[in-house]
Parts: sequence; C-alpha cells; structure tokens
Amino acid sequence: MNLENILKELKDDLNGVSDEHTLSDIKTKYLGKKGQITALYAKMKELNSDEKKSFGAELNSLKDEATKLIDSKKKEIENELLNEKLQNESIDISLQATEIKVGAPSILEKLIEDIEGLLISMGYDVVDGPEIELDKYNFEMLNLPKGHPARDAQDTFYVKGDELLLRSQTSPVQIRSMLAGKGEKPIRMICPGKTYRRDDDDATHSHQFMQIEGLLVDKNISLSDLKGTFDVIAKYLFGDDCETRFRPSYYPFTEPSVEMDISCHHCKGKGCNICKNTGWITVSGGGMVHPKVLENCGYDPKVWSGFAFGFGAERLAMIKYGIDDLRVFYTNDLRESRVFDRKEAN
Repeated sequence: MNLENILKELKDDLNGVSDEHTLSDIKTKYLGKKGQITALYAKMKELNSDEKKSFGAELNSLKDEATKLIDSKKKEIENELLNEKLQNESIDISLQATEIKVGAPSILEKLIEDIEGLLISMGYDVVDGPEIELDKYNFEMLNLPKGHPARDAQDTFYVKGDELLLRSQTSPVQIRSMLAGKGEKPIRMICPGKTYRRDDDDATHSHQFMQIEGLLVDKNISLSDLKGTFDVIAKYLFGDDCETRFRPSYYPFTEPSVEMDISCHHCKGKGCNICKNTGWITVSGGGMVHPKVLENCGYDPKVWSGFAFGFGAERLAMIKYGIDDLRVFYTNDLRESRVFDRKEAN
C-alpha cells in the first residue's frame, strides 16, 4: 500500500472524531501492534539493503506524522471537553462555604510547653528519660527500699519480676541526671513526661498521667529558693495576684518536705466548692533533696544541697482552665475536646 494513501486514510478517519474512545481505536488501527503502519515494518526484511534504507526513512516519517496528528486530535478533544465542563459547571461564589471542623492544640500540651519555656528562661534544662524503668532508679535510689510502705501508694505496673516497671513518677530522671553529674556539677533540670500507676479511671484519676518534676542541686540551696521558684511558676500560670504557701508534708526523697498551695483564683480566697471553702488549692509537692538521695547519686550532702518539686500537668490544666473531667485530655470526641478551642481563644 502506498504510504501517502495510508496518511490520507488516517486524516479522513480523524476528521469528525469527538471522543477519546474512538480516537483510541484509530490509534490502535494504525500504530498498534497489528496496526497498518506497524505491519509495514515486517515487510522490510523482503527488501535489499538500499531499498531498506529508503523505505525505512519514509516509514519512520509516516509514523512520526501519524503520531503528531493523533496527539493533536487528542488535545483538541480534551480542550473541547474542558470548555464544555466549565460552561455547564459554573460555581456560585456567593454560597456560604461548608464549615469543616478542625482540631485544636491540646491544652495539656500547651501548658507543659509554657512551663518548659518559663523554666528554660530561668536556666533549667529539659531532660527526658525511659518510661520503662528499673526499680533501682524508680524507688531504691530515691530512698524507697523494697518493703517501704510508700511504694504501696504508687501501686506500680511491673513489667518483668520486681525489677522492671513502668515508671510511677518522673523522679528517676532526676536520679539519672545526678548520676551523670558525678557529684561534681550543679544541676538545674525539669523532666515532663508520662507516668503510670494502677488506678481506676474517672473524672479525677487516671492510670496514665503527665508529671512535671524539677530539680536544682548546687551549693548553699535552701527551702526559700524553692519557695521563690514556686512563686514565679504560680504567678506565671495564675496571675500576679496569686498567693502561695507551704505546708509540712512527708516524702521519702525530700527532707524537709512540703505541700505547696495557691490561693483559689476562682473565689480569690473567699471560699468556694473548687477550693472546698478553704481559699487554697494544693497544686504541688516538694522539698529539700534528702541527704541519702544525694549520697546515692555521688553528691556529698555536707557540700551540696538542692530542692525538688513536682506538678501533675492535668491537675494544673484543670484548675487553670476550669476543666472538671481529666478524661477530656485523652478523648477524640469533638463534643468534648472542643473545650480546648474555647480555652485557647481565652
């Protein structure tokens, strides 16, 4: 068949084509594995070397021209379909947009970041540690030997025997920090993180909760330094009019030990259901690092002293933002978690 006739036939077939399906059939007819143009390549083996050279050049030219014609028709069809779609699918820009519910930063996460930022500005380092911990660091080096009654209050999740556990407090990070100091370096650190204790989950309790603990070890540190640090944190979180006080308490790893209260920011100290009509809310515990704990970590208590304190992050957030159920910190229910939107806006 004459090559010019094939090209003329292709142009006739393309004339009037208006859909991609028909165009695909035409492409197969000429350029497919069994197409007219493809089949001509098989006949080249019947030609001598001079004829092959001439015929091959003409055949390649035909194939290129056929490809250009088909591609051009394809673009023409696509443009026609697009123009038709634009005409038939006009958008009324005056219509109200669909409201899409989006998430918001967790109030709990924001509060932890705020406290980190404050204490970093005071020279503290933010330190992390393992959540699966050794009994040695979680209890024994904190002056809680096996059989100590204070262990029962923490009701620990043990992972392997009685030596490996889910940490019941972030205090092991303090131990690791002091051990890293080798009894020679001052320490100023905080360790926010998850802790785990056997407990029934309800509005005020959880088997998993966030602690923010702090430790300062140096020379000539006193309880008044802890009081000053606590004052700064309390006023930062609850306002300049927030008052603080210490009450005697007991913790095996601090001596003396104190509980730290803030004046109720809801009733301004007059008494309400939030502060149980006392005008005060307990938010933290702490005290001077016990001499035995310092010794366990290589620090001479005759030379070094320090204070430690700890907050429950959920409790702080509940007091600060008026949240009455800590389960909202962990739920994915938008009806509950939208409280974060309101608090963030405030």
